[in-house]
Amino acid sequence: MHQAVELTVVLPAYNEAIRLPPYLASVKDYLEAKYPRSYEVIVVDDGSSDGLGLFLAEQARTWSELRMLRHERNLGKGAAVRTGMLASRGRMALFADADGATPIAAADRLIEALAAGADVAIGSRLLEAPGTERRRAWHRGLAGRLFAAMARRVVKLPIRDTQCGFKLFRGDLARHLFAQVTQTGYMFDLEVLALAQRAGCRVVEVPVPWREVPGGHLSLVGDLPRIVRDLWRLSRQLDAQGTSGQK
Repeated sequence: MHQAVELTVVLPAYNEAIRLPPYLASVKDYLEAKYPRSYEVIVVDDGSSDGLGLFLAEQARTWSELRMLRHERNLGKGAAVRTGMLASRGRMALFADADGATPIAAADRLIEALAAGADVAIGSRLLEAPGTERRRAWHRGLAGRLFAAMARRVVKLPIRDTQCGFKLFRGDLARHLFAQVTQTGYMFDLEVLALAQRAGCRVVEVPVPWREVPGGHLSLVGDLPRIVRDLWRLSRQLDAQGTSGQK
């Protein structure tokens, strides 16, 4: 059995050969300073076709804490995060977007929340805090807020920003929750948070800095019909699970 480490960072990546390398370098610097010899980075290559795998293989030759897992075809962000979380060995497990929209140093804030008793600490782009900068196109910010409000109502989660790609879990809990996650795409955040709420976990939101990085694969506006459909499907799935659990 592999020895546990203090922190696992999971980075789901699909065709991120341009955006991931600078963020990965900052992740390495942060972890080497904070958790020398007691961390791991798991990059899940979700069926990329842009040479990302070659870059990761080269990095892994001289960076023993880096692990690359690969899906032979693109399965979706939720599937990639699930693969990474289930393979994690950390006492804490963080997943972060490969574009580096939230700087890795913001993990300090989430780690402090776990130290104070939280089971899950999620980054929030909607909670305000002094000195916390957010840079986002106004229309994407509006679309994100509308989705968050709709998600809170439909899935019944008391969380303002469910979709920020920067979430930290107690390691054992992460592996337990993600073993139950069925959503492979955009809805996986909602599902895992709903599972955490159902399990009685203490979930806290923590304001984090965030900047929009060009090159993303999701359009909240263009993909809105599919997102709404998937949201209602998830709601019915969670309701059915809740009903069966009460029998």
